[in-house]
Amino acid sequence: MTQGFDCATPLTAAVTAAFRSQNYEFVARYLVPSGWKALSRKEAEIITEGGLQIVSVFETTANRPLDGREAGSNDGATSLQLAIDIGQPAGSAIYFAVDFDASSAQMNTVAEYIAAASEATPGYYTGVYGSYAVIEEMYKRGVCSRFWQTYAWSGGKKSEAMNIYQYQNDISLNGINVDLNESYGKEGWWNTYEIPEEDEMNMPMKLEQWQWDMLYQVLGAAYNADQLSWEWMQKIVDKTLTVTELVFLNTVLDGRVDRGIKI
Repeated sequence: MTQGFDCATPLTAAVTAAFRSQNYEFVARYLVPSGWKALSRKEAEIITEGGLQIVSVFETTANRPLDGREAGSNDGATSLQLAIDIGQPAGSAIYFAVDFDASSAQMNTVAEYIAAASEATPGYYTGVYGSYAVIEEMYKRGVCSRFWQTYAWSGGKKSEAMNIYQYQNDISLNGINVDLNESYGKEGWWNTYEIPEEDEMNMPMKLEQWQWDMLYQVLGAAYNADQLSWEWMQKIVDKTLTVTELVFLNTVLDGRVDRGIKI
């Protein structure tokens, strides 16, 4: 588990150093086109040089996801260009905020927004920020692969799917107002140091839930026939199967099924 924070205030070198000295390891900042809270390339470099990782979150207005698929497509395209301009490397994540107490009746619209944002951001993992109910529903629907839960509107519940948990809001620390977070791995954070890009062939596939269900059904037949180990099925359950792995499975199963060789 690692400690981090999120804030609207741009970080200076001195503030970054203060947080790092207190064993904070990441900061979530706003990947938005304009305004005082927007993360700049210069700030990203300052944060990186100060030893913190960056989590990107896109939020213009709290209720923006209620504008549905078209809004998600537009926001995804905007965030993609911002990520490229700011130096955010492919293979990291962009979280889209659902910053309100979304009701069950609103989940279809929220899911359409997140799914469209995901489709518009090739090369990046897609995440969602929101309540327990939002995290659980988006995870169940398979519209994204990274999950940042806030304690707000969550009634004390914690999703097992979450990568980041925001557990306290609105405190003053090192001269700025922040929210406190902890993370558990696969956060999708990044820095501006050059790192190898993770091409789409080796990233988890972005599929609709019905497509994952179809894969599970088809490959499940090979598993039931003892031609496939459960580790491959688990990748489908977790939605972590890559294109490269799927091609490998198809090739090996086609070539070895008659010989009864298990993979």
